[in-house]
Amino acid sequence: MTQPLMQLQGVSKSFGMTQALTNLSLDLHPGEVHALVGENGAGKSTMIKIMTGVHQPTDGQILVGGHRVTLSDPMAAGRRGISAIYQEPMVFPDLDVAENIFISARNEGLWLRPAKQRKKARDLIARIGMDFDVEQTASGLTLAEQQAVEIARALSEDVRVLIMDEPTASLSAHEAAQLRRIATTLASDGVAVVYISHRLEEIFEIADRVTVIRDGTHISTRPIDEVTSEGMIAEMVGREVGNYFTKAPGTATEEVVLQAEGLTLSGVFENISFDLHRGEVLCVAGLVGARRTDVALSIFGIQPATVGRIRVMGREMTINHPRQAMEAGIAYVSEDRRKLGLAMPMPIRANISVATLNRFLGKWGILDQDRERETAEAYRKRLNIRTPDVEIAVGTLSGGNQQKVMLAKWLNMEPGILIFDEPTRGIDVGAKAEVHDLIREFTAAGGAALVISSDLPEVLALGDRILVMREGQQMGILSSVEATQEKIMVLATGQSALREAS
Repeated sequence: MTQPLMQLQGVSKSFGMTQALTNLSLDLHPGEVHALVGENGAGKSTMIKIMTGVHQPTDGQILVGGHRVTLSDPMAAGRRGISAIYQEPMVFPDLDVAENIFISARNEGLWLRPAKQRKKARDLIARIGMDFDVEQTASGLTLAEQQAVEIARALSEDVRVLIMDEPTASLSAHEAAQLRRIATTLASDGVAVVYISHRLEEIFEIADRVTVIRDGTHISTRPIDEVTSEGMIAEMVGREVGNYFTKAPGTATEEVVLQAEGLTLSGVFENISFDLHRGEVLCVAGLVGARRTDVALSIFGIQPATVGRIRVMGREMTINHPRQAMEAGIAYVSEDRRKLGLAMPMPIRANISVATLNRFLGKWGILDQDRERETAEAYRKRLNIRTPDVEIAVGTLSGGNQQKVMLAKWLNMEPGILIFDEPTRGIDVGAKAEVHDLIREFTAAGGAALVISSDLPEVLALGDRILVMREGQQMGILSSVEATQEKIMVLATGQSALREAS
């Protein structure tokens, strides 16, 4: 093969008593897409931060172009052509596309020559096969277009190694396909692309080689044609997982615990009606823009419907605030852990207790941190939250473990109804299996779950029934017996209406 553009040789990294990486090696060649896979907490994020100069290795060395280097900070990495883009794009919403691309321009005085800036921005956008106005503000772009802006920014700085960390986790199928095409285009231009994804089908579509890491150590590196999904999963988790999308026996009863009747929020969604039964998992499927999350936010009182009725346990209720929903026994596990789910700087202990803080207040209203700690420790063991200490800031955990902390927060409320919004987005296969088991355990114990998911195999595996939405409209409800991926997509794309019309 060609001379590697970048190499990690025997890299280790520790944070106090925590060993994040141990003797890990990796080589990245020009013109290839190198997939990096591993469970949440395997050390992928730490490796990225070492490659981009955020962290310094405790041991080992980094080579760029065959020469040992010290990447003292992200700017030092950028000067050597090493950049990263992440699941959540980092653009300045009030600046236009061209300004975002050249926000850190170090040469050519582009900030002083707007016309030249715009022309070069158009060339960069065209180079990655996209077409949108470089003079529009970034706030008006789709997520995929925002990520394209970040890639163009890296190209403007002569990127040689581009790390793409879960770039498609929040994208529609069409947008994800666009981004994968950009990755292969960059590789064909000689860039070394590091592609990190929990969507294994993406790995097999675009990767040339795959490296598996587990518990901070290198497990294997193989050409893609020597890899199987079963073997990759087994190496990632250290055990055979099997098909984590296997359908489990239903536990639904006849008792209706939540009833929505004609829920409407003007301009957002209209006439949403369903019953949720005790012991049932009702999945809500649909494409991006279907307004599924808006319905969940309405039921939880964050943006209440203006028309319609909600009944909980047969009693009609007005829910205009999350506190009212919680008092009715409804909990909401948000798809956005950072904005709506968790307080990232706070410890795990505090995040688990925050929804039920009154339970931890002692005499004179003083918080009993010992009780908080005891409760958090119990959930750490029950949910297999991988952390040595519940006093650690939740923002330092991997995505899968953050998801478990958010689940613990709401399970501690002992709700009767749990709304899960994209419960397994951005987490690895092992953590997905654990989350599925937790949902089933909750409903088997008499709870009821409303699960919003864009993952059709997950919808088919979890759902006792499946409600399909399209552009704020309810298109139908399928039983688990009749539901297939094709039938769901026919409803989600409005094809059923077209067929009836014809």
